[in-house]
Amino acid sequence: MKKFAVLILIVFTNLTFAQEADSTMYKWTPSLVTGLNISQIAFSNWTKGGDNALTWTLNGDFTLLYKTPRWKFSNQLKAAYGRTKLGGGTYKTNDNEFYLESVLAYRAGWAVDPYFSNTVRTAISTGYNYEVDPAVEIVDLFDPGYITQSIGFTYDKLEGIKTRFGLAFQEVITNKYTQYTDDSGTTDVESFKFETGLESVTDAEFTVAENILMKSKLRLFTRFEKIDVIDVRWDNTITAKVNEWLNVNFTFLMIYEEAQSKQAQIKEALQLGFVYTIL
Repeated sequence: MKKFAVLILIVFTNLTFAQEADSTMYKWTPSLVTGLNISQIAFSNWTKGGDNALTWTLNGDFTLLYKTPRWKFSNQLKAAYGRTKLGGGTYKTNDNEFYLESVLAYRAGWAVDPYFSNTVRTAISTGYNYEVDPAVEIVDLFDPGYITQSIGFTYDKLEGIKTRFGLAFQEVITNKYTQYTDDSGTTDVESFKFETGLESVTDAEFTVAENILMKSKLRLFTRFEKIDVIDVRWDNTITAKVNEWLNVNFTFLMIYEEAQSKQAQIKEALQLGFVYTIL
């Protein structure tokens, strides 16, 4: 329960500005899109072989924007959770992510604008390594959890592209999985790690065709103590809109974090999904 309380506190502390509804500038602009992707196959008296399978993924993308002539406060909350069942086996988790980003920028009239950002990354629920039998727990809510603050300059003068670069402070929180935070040079087992370095984040959004939208986010982070080692998170989504409630989605996510794995982690999915725009 403590972990859920921390998560809720972080979300709501990013949304505590007053609202003025009488101006087109001084007001909140929300957007919320939810989707359900399903893949299913079933057999009955099938002589050519095969096994029943069901996969579902529930995702949401919530943005909240507040602007004044000088200030811009943007928030994005992206979450996904999904499971897969093959034959008579048990359900297995196939997607498990929570990503919250808040960026406060000041329009100084320069070529670049100063900004402050806060980012939270964690799993939503317990995740397992299914390559061993029985499966082994490897992540949980805020175990590990990554909270990153960054201060620097942002550039958004190009259509469809915005990028920022700055000094970053990253806190890593664990409970059981202390391999992400423990300092091997000490006798104690640390469950918290504080890192300083540099962070770059670039967002791109392009309309490829009338009904095809491509979104891409590239995050790079390097620590001062290991300046030659760069954490990479490259998140891509291509959405083809069939009609108002049906989309075809292709997602590609590549992650490299040396503390998690010495090799790049890759996740890709091609799904037919039901989508609903709430706001």
